[in-house]
Amino acid sequence: MSTLSILLSAFLLSVVALMAFIWSQRSGLLKQDATSAAVIFEPGEIGHVEEPAANLAGQQALRLSLGARASAYDSPEHADRMRADASSAPLVFFFFCCAFAWLLVASAAGLTASIKLHEPDWMAHVPWLSFGRIRTLHLNAVAYGWAPMAGLGIALFIIPRLLRTELVGGRYALLGAALWNAALIAGLGSIAYGVSDGLEWLEIPWQIDLLFVAGGALVGVPLVLTLLQRKVTHLYVSVWYMGCALFWFPVLFLVANWPGLHAGVQQAAMNWWFGHNVLGLFYTPLALASVYYFLPKVIGRPVSSYNLSLLGFWGLAFFYGQVGGHHLIGGPVPGWMITLSIVQSMMMIIPVIAFTVNQHQTLKGRLGALVHSPTLRFIGFGGLMYTASSIQGSLEALRSVNAVTHFTHYTVAHAHLGLYGFVSMVFFGAMYFIVPRITGKEWPSPALISAHFWLAVVGIGVYFVGLSIGGWLQGLAMLDASRPFIDSMTLTLPYLKSRSVGGALMLLGHLIFALHFVLLLRSRRLSDGRPTLLRAALEV
Repeated sequence: MSTLSILLSAFLLSVVALMAFIWSQRSGLLKQDATSAAVIFEPGEIGHVEEPAANLAGQQALRLSLGARASAYDSPEHADRMRADASSAPLVFFFFCCAFAWLLVASAAGLTASIKLHEPDWMAHVPWLSFGRIRTLHLNAVAYGWAPMAGLGIALFIIPRLLRTELVGGRYALLGAALWNAALIAGLGSIAYGVSDGLEWLEIPWQIDLLFVAGGALVGVPLVLTLLQRKVTHLYVSVWYMGCALFWFPVLFLVANWPGLHAGVQQAAMNWWFGHNVLGLFYTPLALASVYYFLPKVIGRPVSSYNLSLLGFWGLAFFYGQVGGHHLIGGPVPGWMITLSIVQSMMMIIPVIAFTVNQHQTLKGRLGALVHSPTLRFIGFGGLMYTASSIQGSLEALRSVNAVTHFTHYTVAHAHLGLYGFVSMVFFGAMYFIVPRITGKEWPSPALISAHFWLAVVGIGVYFVGLSIGGWLQGLAMLDASRPFIDSMTLTLPYLKSRSVGGALMLLGHLIFALHFVLLLRSRRLSDGRPTLLRAALEV
């Protein structure tokens, strides 16, 4: 079969599958009153806001901005939800504590690596602080520490709520999380010592990866058991995203880490297949599931179009699997593989636009809520960055753009816009919502929440803009045969320093986030909202 036939077949198959899915929907994609979108609400709850991250004054201002009402919490359905929260609370609390720890470790390692790019002699006498090791420590602390602990903790909180049942088998997940963190500690220690498998995103030795496999499997057990005990007939789209993320990641991880399975050029193709898909098929579904749950819950209105949310899900499933190949443009890999990756990258515009339109329509006329809702502020910004980073990624896959950006800091800026600007910001917002529910205490200071938000936003903004400009100029310099290679390095120095400034702002925001969490735990002041109190579940 010719290359053209392969590419045309893949393209037509994807388009036909999408058309069949769209045709199968009983209502129009932009229909406003899809009943499936309302399953996250109890009877009579639509029109009531739920924002435990805001204090009493903030909740009142939020209700006024939305023209909404405070919820009544004496129905049997609300009692079930409180029991669901109580059943997952200790487990989610453990995951979040681990997430906070790894967030600080990863941030400190990332800032250290950034500084060493423009101050290479700094701490040069410490082997494990060399750029090659500390940057790898940063990557793995984010990829296997902060992001999974936060994302899985959020999933363990949302799933019982959506299935309207208590979490089943939480002890399995607790053991799994312990094994996972033990594996990460061992893996980071191995990398710091100088022992690794030498593949980006896959540096941890495969022997240690066995612990990740065991731990991840145990974490998935409660989610499966709870699904089997569900009290609902319809599965909301967030369950689809979370369920598939927990299916896709083990497949990715197993194939990528199987000893001796890949070699040579094939290993390079596998490396970027895993590296890109762990973002798009693990972190992204967890973050999108969070957006589709918390955004409508905060404003008290279902998503504008439930069918658009399903289109986004299936579009991600159909198109994302091969997009990583565009990182190998110019490499010794088959041309049809690169072209297929470019086609898939451009087709990803479909699910991204579906999500963007849905988010805009849902928030239309309610943007004032962003001022008063900490959860919505982080999640809204994260959703916006999903659109920006995805469209940028599709354009970056084009050969004409890739010719400039390949092997430059531009790619680093894009990666952080996705994993930090989108995924991490959504996780921050979800954690602000969840923590009062699982601790029974309010966040002590709205000012600290605002400080965290603006430090994170300004930090990622400085980071992204600086590296994008510097990376583009770097690429142009490398393409200019009349300029020595050293020019492409020296011209980036001001932009690398701006990267460190942005990283320092983000680290400061994370320190405030962690400090605020500690202050909340030490506070004796309970929340003004009854469902936040775990003891209320026992009184009903």
